[in-house]
This record gives sequence, structure tokens and C-alpha cells, in this order.
Amino acid sequence: IPPEAGDAVTSTALLPHDAQVDVLERLDFVLRNISELRREVEELRNSLQCLAAEIVGEVRSHLEETQKVTRRRRFPFPRERSDSTGSSSVYFPASSGAANTDDGESEGGYSTANAESDYDRESERESDEGEDEVSCETVKTVRRDSLDLVNEDETPLIFDSLLEEGLSQLLQQADRLHDGNEQEKREGFQLLLNNKLAYADQKDFLWRLARAHSDMCEITEDTEEKRSYASDGKGEIELALQKWDRSAECHQWYAILCGQLSEHESIQKRIQTGYVFKEHIDKAIELKPEDPKSYYLLGRWCYQVSHLGWLEKKTAAALFEAPPTATVQDALQNFLRVEELSPGFSKAGRVYIAKCYRDLGNNSAALHWMNLASELTVHTKEDAESERELEEMQSV
Repeated sequence: IPPEAGDAVTSTALLPHDAQVDVLERLDFVLRNISELRREVEELRNSLQCLAAEIVGEVRSHLEETQKVTRRRRFPFPRERSDSTGSSSVYFPASSGAANTDDGESEGGYSTANAESDYDRESERESDEGEDEVSCETVKTVRRDSLDLVNEDETPLIFDSLLEEGLSQLLQQADRLHDGNEQEKREGFQLLLNNKLAYADQKDFLWRLARAHSDMCEITEDTEEKRSYASDGKGEIELALQKWDRSAECHQWYAILCGQLSEHESIQKRIQTGYVFKEHIDKAIELKPEDPKSYYLLGRWCYQVSHLGWLEKKTAAALFEAPPTATVQDALQNFLRVEELSPGFSKAGRVYIAKCYRDLGNNSAALHWMNLASELTVHTKEDAESERELEEMQSV
């Protein structure tokens, strides 16, 4: 307001009400993102500190163990002391009665104990010297100590060995958590995220990280979170496929994450994703023909395609020259292949076999597989859904 207008002039808003609301919403969105970014940076900082501490501890432990082994090799036989007037050994025989080990008053007992003490002090002094030379600040440039225990040329090999050992233990723990309940799956997801910086160039780590994203997509209930986990996991496995196109697991989990992401997209996108899904599952089977999971996924694809609705078929015919085709019989053959490779692979797999036989009109075979499915326990969310389907089929 111009100064000459006076105090009586009422100020007016620079922006209309709707524009103000829009600006406030945008500011709120920016603040939320800044807060989220700050939290992620803090988590990354903590994980880096933990990783550095673990590497330092493992290297120090390895070097200390190497020093102990080398010292033992330098002194393969006990030393003899000329001032010992008792037994020539630094240790008393168990049956010896000449030395009183309780109070050390006998001459022989004093001499041999003194010899042993000298030996211990010398060993401890050597150990202390070795430990002083290893510190957090010199992990990357490990010096050669007085015993020439560690050659500088061997340092990269030590780090490679430690990383491989750490990766092996990490993958075993991740597999165990993946097979656990929802809380354990969350722990496995966080475990892999915390170690991404160290092992992001390892194939077996990356496809497990993508698998963990798939787990999180499955167990969360929020639609946006499901989409986010599936999209992030797909991005991780895409990077892996660029380097390891011959990995069956990479193709398998890429197909799974594509399928999970398509659940939140249009009919057109779902049909398009169906082609991609089939392509990568076929590739996974080609690379690893004895993996029952790939046949199970292919069986599910065939079953869903054989039950496409009228609208989906028309959309596929309009968009693609060759719409996807599969029959219930195709699905059944893949599910039976799963049972051949791994009997009782999943409760859901046996329920699908029963559904296939029911659709084909073979009610006796359907009943047989329903009974077999009832024998298996529920392990996954998919198994739980199949359990409800099984109860409905049994009630008919």
C-alpha cells in the first residue's frame, strides 16, 4: 500500500485464497521431504560408521591372529634356561612331589617358575608391540611390524577375504530373515539397506535387496508404499541385470517386481507388463531349469492369462498384434513340474493344481490335490489367501 494512502486503507491479500492454500500445501510437501531427507542422511551416516567399525575390527582381529600363529611357529620348542636347577622343562610334571606349587618355597619350584615367567613376559612384550602397530588410523596402510608378519602387497587380499566372508554371513542371515515372519522380513530389509554401500557391486547381494523390496511390498497395507517398494526394487534389479544378464535370480525377481508394480496400473500397462513378465521368467528357466519357483510363477501367469476377462482380451487384441495366450492345461503342467522338482513347495501351488483340475472337469483329481494342500501349513501371505480359497472349494 502506498505510504500516502494513509492508515484508513485496508490491506488486501496479494494472492487469492485458493492460491494461498496451494502455496501452503506445496510448502508443507517441501518440509516433509526435507525432514525425510534429513532422516535418510542420518541413517546413512550411522550405517557408514557401523560399517567402518566392523571392517576395522575384522582387520585387527585377523592381523592379531596372524601374529599369534607366527609367534608360535618361531618358538616350536620350549626354551631351556641355564639357571633352572630343577626339571629341564618349563612345566613341572604332574607327578612331581619335589616342587611345592602352592607357596613356591622349594628351589626347583622357584627356578622353573622364574623361567616360565621370563618366557611369558617376553611373549607378552612381543604381543604388545604387534598390537600397538595396528590402529584404526592405519587400517588402510598396514605397516610391516618387527616380525614382518604382513606384507603391504598382501593387504588388498586381506580386505578381499574379509569382505567375502562378511558377504557370505550377510547373505545367510538375509535368507533366514526372508523365510521368517513379517517382522523378520522387515529386519532383513533394513539389514540389506544398511550394507548396500559395501556390497552394491555384488550380484547375490543386489537380487536379495530386490527380493527384500518385494517382501516389503507384500507385507505393507498402504497402496502408495506398495508402489514405492515395488518401484525401488525394480530399479535395483534393473541395475543388476545390466551387469549380470545371465543370472536366473535377477530375471526372476525382475519379473516378480514388474508384476507387483503393475497391480497399481491401468489395464493396458498390466497387459504390457505381462509380456515382460513372461519373457524374464522364460529366461530364468533357461538359465536355471531346476528352480521350482520359476515354474510356479509361469504356472500362475498361464492360469491368469487363461482367465482373462472380455475387456482385457479386447484391449490386448487392440494394442498388440499377438495377444498373450495360455490354457489351463499349460498352467497345470507348470504346477505339476513344481511338485516334481520340490514336493510340497507351497500350499498355494497345490491349491492351483486343484483349481486347474476343477476347471478341466476332473473333480476326483481336484479333491485329491485339495486334500494334499490341506496337509501343508501357511508360510506366506499368498498361502493364507489360498487357504481361504481352499475352504471355499471344500464347502462347495
